[in-house]
Amino acid sequence: MTEPASGHTPQPRPGRALYAISVAAQLTGTGQQNIRLYETRGLLTPARTAGGTRQYSESDIALLLRIGELLQEGLNLAGVAKVLELEEANAKLRRALNRARSHPDS
Repeated sequence: MTEPASGHTPQPRPGRALYAISVAAQLTGTGQQNIRLYETRGLLTPARTAGGTRQYSESDIALLLRIGELLQEGLNLAGVAKVLELEEANAKLRRALNRARSHPDS
């Protein structure tokens, strides 16, 4: 990555795709084939280059680590998918509740 004229090194934006599948596999301790399987099963959707190469963001890496934790706990991929779905629904509800609490109707 080249440095801009200001002399500051650009910092990655949250969610920006940064890693190739080989790096994602190394960072998460899982195999590339497993990562491809998780994508096939709809557990994650990495960004893709114009040429179709998968690119994984920090949030994708965090999700892969969470999938690994759930698998270690004995869940199968269907169970992992359901837990991830419920966790996301819970997060949405918490955000809505926090918004409602910060903007009460008068």
